[in-house]
Amino acid sequence: MKRKYFILSVFICQLSFGQTSGSVTQGLGTTTTANLMPKCTSNHVTPIGTIQSTDNKTWIVPAENNFLTATKLSDLHNICNNVTPSSLANANLSAVPTKVIDEQGEVITGYIFADNYFELYINGILVGVDAVPFTPFNSSVVKFKVSKPYTIAVKLVDWEENVGLGSEIQSASSLYHPGDGGFIAQFSDGTITDATWKAQTFYIAPIQVLNTVNELSDGTHSTTTATTTPTCNANCYGIHYDMPADWYSKDFSDAAWPNAYLYAAAQVTNQAAYTNFASTAWDKASFIWSSNLILDNVVLVRKTVGKSTATNEIKESNLFKINNPFENEIQITANQNLDDAAMVLTDITGKEIQQWNKLDAHANQSLTLQTTNVLKPGLYFMTIKTSKGYYNYKLLKK
Repeated sequence: MKRKYFILSVFICQLSFGQTSGSVTQGLGTTTTANLMPKCTSNHVTPIGTIQSTDNKTWIVPAENNFLTATKLSDLHNICNNVTPSSLANANLSAVPTKVIDEQGEVITGYIFADNYFELYINGILVGVDAVPFTPFNSSVVKFKVSKPYTIAVKLVDWEENVGLGSEIQSASSLYHPGDGGFIAQFSDGTITDATWKAQTFYIAPIQVLNTVNELSDGTHSTTTATTTPTCNANCYGIHYDMPADWYSKDFSDAAWPNAYLYAAAQVTNQAAYTNFASTAWDKASFIWSSNLILDNVVLVRKTVGKSTATNEIKESNLFKINNPFENEIQITANQNLDDAAMVLTDITGKEIQQWNKLDAHANQSLTLQTTNVLKPGLYFMTIKTSKGYYNYKLLKK
């Protein structure tokens, strides 16, 4: 018998800035720490500060971070610590400690380069942070012991000297230069940074014209029409998005996040911390970031390795029929019995809105899920977990 598949309609819409869920700031923030690395000579200082948005939220800029308190990852190349091997063969890797996630797991070695700063989580555990938040450019090596499947989650920060403006000082004639990002990693189990990683943006600056930032239906905060050479200088805007509290956990659903974009090495760096190892440490990996290498300053990326069920992929299924668009309730009908099912509603950033657990229903019986939060019109995602696997749907709120 030929099966009938229910195809959930996807509405591709673009929201104007007036409808954005982001918070808007303008101008320079307040510096709280003038330089995180005063003992390392650099052509840039590494400040951190705060800034208040028009909706009365206070944001840490460029990003909340664990640099001062977390374990620094071992150096592959770091001028600040006089670690400057000319090749991977000359690198001293014997002293790299192993972070144990699972006692029965496999020891995995990873090589990482970030422009500028990163924090690495494995299965929700902070394994370590970049030893240099800004410059001079460095690269890292990490070892961890884990069982598959496991989840890599990384906070990426393109640092800034003008706190809250997303820009750096290049020279006396270039005081507000927009920097650029980039991240590359390769692991001994064959995992590499590529377009299968998920990447979501949470801080965008410097923005000259607010309506050039648009929220797309796939969750991308798009700045394709925004100038990457703004002249607003000290009057530029920034846009900030709340991060999901559990974005780094193994169980967090990144199904709603867009896939990472790939960039050539020439677009990111020509520094020795990368080039000395380009053909060995990163011979198969690609540089990744969000959709805008220059304006997107805080990006979260995730990758689940060895997953038996592709829970991070949006897929059509004949198991469920869902009313779409929905108002303040969602009606779901399954063509088979549901036993102890779980359902999670998230917004386009991956932030959890609501969850329903231990749901039971007979085949072809409709379940009505009430949404207790006030939801704005736009695109949402429903993840349904049953004994047969995970199913993800796009839902449009009227």
